[in-house]
Amino acid sequence: MRALAHPVRIALIETLSLRGPMTATEAGEHLGESPTTCSFHLRQLAKYGFVEEAGGGKGRARPWRMTSIGMSVSSGEDPESELAAEAFARLLRERALGRYRAWLEGRGAYPRKWRKAAGTSEFVLYVTAEELEALTEELVQLLGSRYRERLTDATTRPPGAVAAEMLVLSYPIEPPRETKP
Repeated sequence: MRALAHPVRIALIETLSLRGPMTATEAGEHLGESPTTCSFHLRQLAKYGFVEEAGGGKGRARPWRMTSIGMSVSSGEDPESELAAEAFARLLRERALGRYRAWLEGRGAYPRKWRKAAGTSEFVLYVTAEELEALTEELVQLLGSRYRERLTDATTRPPGAVAAEMLVLSYPIEPPRETKP
């Protein structure tokens, strides 16, 4: 969690996830940060396995890429880890919901086909904790594998493809009732 406990690192992860491999200089231009700052934070993210060198460059001219698509945050066993995971997850969700609000406010500027393609779905399911865990895992596996190659290799993206974000949030909306034997 400490590796991610910096706004520049979170911004770098989001930028690399959305735009694909880039150098520290390119990332700095996109984020409004210096190449030196981005280079330092990219090395820190690499140290903990979040990013890696994409090959084909040296120094600040070397591109970096994400090591995985998407991110899942789970609580740790000890209170400190749990608190850190909750804070990190909250920050990620707030940033994602901020992008969603920006979409809602500016969607009129998008072509009709994109306004129609974007959707909002909400489901209430009566499930056990085990069923909810399994369903969440199935969705994460599906979303994480179907378009993985397009994230890391821009040549595999069909014409007209753009980055789209899909959030999967699963949580109980009421506390479980005690069942008597």
